[in-house]
Amino acid sequence: MRIIFACGGTAGHINPALAVAGRIKELMPDSEFLFIGAVGQMESDLVPRAGYKIETVRVRGLSREKTLGGLFHNISAAWHLIRSTIKAKRIIKRFKPDVVVGTGGYVCFPVLKAASQLGIPTAVHESNADPGLTTRMLSKVVDIIMLGFEESRKYYKNPEKTVVTGTPVRGEFGEYSKQTAKAQLGIPMDKPLVVSVWGSLGAENMNEVMCSFIELAGKKPGFTLIHSAGIEGYEKMVMHLRDTVPDYEKNGMDVREYIYDMPRVMAAADLVMCRAGASTISELTYMHKPTIFVPSPFVTNNHQFKNAKVVEDAGGAIIFEEGWFEPKELLKAVKDILSSDDKAEKMSAAMAKLAKPEATDMICDRIFSLVEKKGK
Repeated sequence: MRIIFACGGTAGHINPALAVAGRIKELMPDSEFLFIGAVGQMESDLVPRAGYKIETVRVRGLSREKTLGGLFHNISAAWHLIRSTIKAKRIIKRFKPDVVVGTGGYVCFPVLKAASQLGIPTAVHESNADPGLTTRMLSKVVDIIMLGFEESRKYYKNPEKTVVTGTPVRGEFGEYSKQTAKAQLGIPMDKPLVVSVWGSLGAENMNEVMCSFIELAGKKPGFTLIHSAGIEGYEKMVMHLRDTVPDYEKNGMDVREYIYDMPRVMAAADLVMCRAGASTISELTYMHKPTIFVPSPFVTNNHQFKNAKVVEDAGGAIIFEEGWFEPKELLKAVKDILSSDDKAEKMSAAMAKLAKPEATDMICDRIFSLVEKKGK
């Protein structure tokens, strides 16, 4: 089988595609894959790193600003859409896929639209509780819409196309026990590990919060921290900490540019602090990790807060809204959770109830069905 995946912009759009590709490769080793992403985005790094080929097209998102600048932006976006659809058609004709699958990002629209126009089976996966504009626009074009949350169904006018699958998680997230992961990281089992990550590029405000958090934690914080400062924020954060807390590493605070071994690190974690992207939530529920969410306030329709609220309402997480709390409040919440076995266990159990470990296989089954149906 030959499959094209369209995804891009964030790890939350890329990782689900990698998870499904990995599982299909296990089930059908002779399958061939091609990814299509956006020029200059992180998929150009993450996809080849995972061992897959990728080609790129130029896309621009739509502006919601009702200004002259917004109008010119959208004219440019429309021009890029026409050109990217033409290029996507050339790529698709050359690769000759049996199916084309989109897992998020603006690049999905021209690629799946082109595939549909060429009569190739298409599927799109929407991981957020509040669907993005791209998925909504594609709902009339694709053959099937796969959803990460039951709450998403109400946003689609064609329910016969929708199916709730959950969001796929890469197989690597099931490879480690907490004991094995901690041992490999050199962390004693009786030493709690807090993992802090705010996006692959980093978040300046949250890095500032974490600098204060590390300062307040002091020389004997009672836990180990692994913090991902992001590619754009790492050097600035390290320079600040060297001035203010020169012994931060000796105090058990590990500040990294990027957590490349996330499955192992997350397996070792006793508590995770992070954004509330749907892919991240899927990984956290899969691994039953108590979580403190600080949803990004800079995303469309505040969809991260809506994702996080589903989890908080179920009892698996606590939400802190960015700009509305002090670092000392975050530190107190961390210590409260880590010091109470009962609280941590209840949060972990709630996360387990939300998990959809069958998500990857469900999506693979839907893809196989599309191809089989087309072949008849």
